[in-house]
Amino acid sequence: MTKFALITGSSGGIGRQTALTLAEKGWNLYLHYHSNQRAVEELLREIEKFDGEYIPVKADLSTESGPEKLLSHIFHVDALIYSSGKPLYGLFQDIPNDEMNEMWNLNVKSLMKIMQGLLPKLLQSPIGSAVVVSSIWGQTGAACEVMYSSVKGAQLAFVKSLSKELGRSSIRVNAVAPGAVKTEMMNSFTTDELSEIADEIPMGRMGEPSEVADAIEFLLSPRSSYITGQVLSVNGGWYT
Repeated sequence: MTKFALITGSSGGIGRQTALTLAEKGWNLYLHYHSNQRAVEELLREIEKFDGEYIPVKADLSTESGPEKLLSHIFHVDALIYSSGKPLYGLFQDIPNDEMNEMWNLNVKSLMKIMQGLLPKLLQSPIGSAVVVSSIWGQTGAACEVMYSSVKGAQLAFVKSLSKELGRSSIRVNAVAPGAVKTEMMNSFTTDELSEIADEIPMGRMGEPSEVADAIEFLLSPRSSYITGQVLSVNGGWYT
């Protein structure tokens, strides 16, 4: 069976690794990115060995027009992996309105608009599924990351609600909630700070992007055919 997945944020650490994992499993891919064209070109060179169809699509999902631009390039699709996002650190009282709007659009509104636009296609697929890459902070909240925690929490509410609405249509909707994972999102921390974070985690280390990608692949696979509306925590036991 020919199967296509759309991965948003495919130039980021988790999105990139998810593309590699799914390509190896025989998926054809739409690879969304915003500005990091070089990273997507490198990804395309790396996955061409799997002999699938890999289509890069550029769109800014922090804008109102971004989802529509992305959707105009999508034809057949069986799965959505929404991996777009960025951190926002600082005191809540200091967050300007434009940054609030950008975070909401990127993490929540674009997710909703893209899922809404893909639904007619997913309904035609016998394996229709969506996985949202949320965050541990969407589950627990974090000081000095209030806006980020809020939009990631909204993603989880969306997943739980939509999964109930689509259950009888056999479209499964789930999320992964990574903890501290070795991606560029952690680059703002010093070596000492990263060591302290690892010490807080019961498993004593940060996660690898491949461990999150494996969880996403599982949620898309027949092995999870009776799983929907769930949040799979990939966090080494941190804050559980």
